[in-house]
Amino acid sequence: MAMTPPLQPGRPNHSPGDARHRVLSGAVRRLSAIPLFALSLALLTGTALAHEPHTGDRSNHRTAASQVAVELVDLPLVDHQGTTRRFRSEVIGDSIVAVTVVYTSCTTVCPVISAVFQRVQAQLEEELGERVVLISISVDPARDTPRRLADYRQRFAAQPGWVWLTGERGNVMRVLDGLGAYTPDPDDHPIMVVVGDGRSDQWRRDFGLQAPDDIVARIHTLLAQREAP
Repeated sequence: MAMTPPLQPGRPNHSPGDARHRVLSGAVRRLSAIPLFALSLALLTGTALAHEPHTGDRSNHRTAASQVAVELVDLPLVDHQGTTRRFRSEVIGDSIVAVTVVYTSCTTVCPVISAVFQRVQAQLEEELGERVVLISISVDPARDTPRRLADYRQRFAAQPGWVWLTGERGNVMRVLDGLGAYTPDPDDHPIMVVVGDGRSDQWRRDFGLQAPDDIVARIHTLLAQREAP
């Protein structure tokens, strides 16, 4: 695996990053004016309030999101129990995963994202923790200690198959960069979900708030592909 180049403070490594983060931060500011209840209701009833991080029509965006290259950096992070675990080999392994980014002091979209994952967790039932893992990574590791993540995840009745991660800032930022989620400012973090298979290395990245049913459908598609002859 190729080494990830050093991150420059205040500068995302991705060439389209500046434009993408301007769009996403604007979306977060717009979302802050909408009651969380309304956002949650729209998502949990299947109406995704997505915004497009790129120009072009929606069909082009769906095509671009169908398969993406991610770099699963195998650096140590710390989970909500205070256990140090390497991201690629010990958190993902050969599981099918859904990954998102949040931070605990966020009062706009992060609670909605976590509520979406709570519904995904409920729909997965026995599949969660065995073949499927949900992952929430803090984009504010300086403040989000394992204890703080542990307290926060209780608000969403998170089960053992839903892992919350923080850690040394440099490691967290490199992991986020590999997923296409690097941001120097937590307030400007991308609203996104990455779904993929650690065994087959198939990955899909979707920007904007996603409906729980859509995330579960992507996970079930990957599970079915494993069982196909």
